[in-house]
Amino acid sequence: MNITQSEVQDGKLTATVTIPAADVDAAIKKAYKDAAHKYRFQGFRPGHAPRPVIDSALGKEATLAQATNDILGSTEPAVINELDIVPVKDADYEGIELVKDHEDYTYQVVFPLRPTPALSSYDPVEIEMPPEEVTESEIDAQIDLLLGYHATFEDVEDRGVEDSDFVTVNVKNIKNAEALAGESRMIAMGSGNLPKAFDEGLMGMKIGETKEISWTPEVEGAEEAAVEVTVNGIKARKLPELTDEFAKTGFGFDDIAAMRDAVKEELAADKTSRFPQLKENRAVAKLAERLELDEMDADYEQSVFQELGQNFLQSLAARGMSLDAWLQANGLSSEQFIADLHHQADDVARESLALDALARELKVEVTEEDVDKEFQSAGVEDPDTVRERFVAEGRMPAVRDSIRRSKAVDWLVENAKVTEIDETAKTEA
Repeated sequence: MNITQSEVQDGKLTATVTIPAADVDAAIKKAYKDAAHKYRFQGFRPGHAPRPVIDSALGKEATLAQATNDILGSTEPAVINELDIVPVKDADYEGIELVKDHEDYTYQVVFPLRPTPALSSYDPVEIEMPPEEVTESEIDAQIDLLLGYHATFEDVEDRGVEDSDFVTVNVKNIKNAEALAGESRMIAMGSGNLPKAFDEGLMGMKIGETKEISWTPEVEGAEEAAVEVTVNGIKARKLPELTDEFAKTGFGFDDIAAMRDAVKEELAADKTSRFPQLKENRAVAKLAERLELDEMDADYEQSVFQELGQNFLQSLAARGMSLDAWLQANGLSSEQFIADLHHQADDVARESLALDALARELKVEVTEEDVDKEFQSAGVEDPDTVRERFVAEGRMPAVRDSIRRSKAVDWLVENAKVTEIDETAKTEA
């Protein structure tokens, strides 16, 4: 098989592929053999009808068309591997002619590719991170969280809604907010489970007050939503006072000092396991802000959207949960879920393209040793067999893409300029 490629134009690469005559003849022979087994031909046992009989019954073009389709389908993975590309959607075969006996077969195929925008800067990114050491404010915040399990709630009548209150409300849908509608709904202020504008609209409302609250979800193409809210009741959240006695009876520690030491140890372990990923996420997000791309390519966004959706559905299936059950448990409509997934896909696509741009600037190379390590570290029983399957399916370029991005991430994290910010203290201030 011989492959030549054009320059990428308008995000598309055209490849010209030539299949040797011997391979063409083999494909034609197989197509006739398959037809002989698939169809019944009077006077012949299954699989034994000769070519002239098959041509007379089905038409010569039908079998040659099948041979042509077989060649296109079987060679596409090899073409993708050879070109080292990851198409964003199905390849386009235009002007395809049928194969002919004893002749080389040449065809053209067009592969849509993801965009290759540049970055406004390739300098190391600057990010903020919490201190590596556990701070007193972090310990205080964690203890407040633990005390919350023993919180009590007192009815309030002489003031409006405040942050951290629990509010009982009637919510009437005005437009595009069916999921929020309901009678005697309990709202935990500041929980982050509802639109920010909804929480802000409730702030200061008093018992018996009715108000219309509107907002536009922060997703592309979202329409304005609006509800009518009536406050039925307000409960203030009261935390117990932490004393040595309560530390012992409520949490099993000898005193407050022992409780703080235990919390500090737990937070330190959490930071050790969580910080590398947190630093990576922040560095990549900051890099993505430099991407010189106003509007995301629709085909690439859709390919990322489909991958995210498949991964999410697989994770739900592993937990024995259906999508409908998950949506109901989280108070989301299918439309809201899809809109949010598209928003995530756009973010992931931008981060991926930013890493691609950085990898190009760094001239990152992927060796066979890198590929071997990738499969060895995948945690599969037979890495060699898995690799062979990836080759057969044309998925090796995606593996190399992943390695290039990982190397770009390693450089990005290693060179990031970090400013430590005690975010808990910052929030409290």
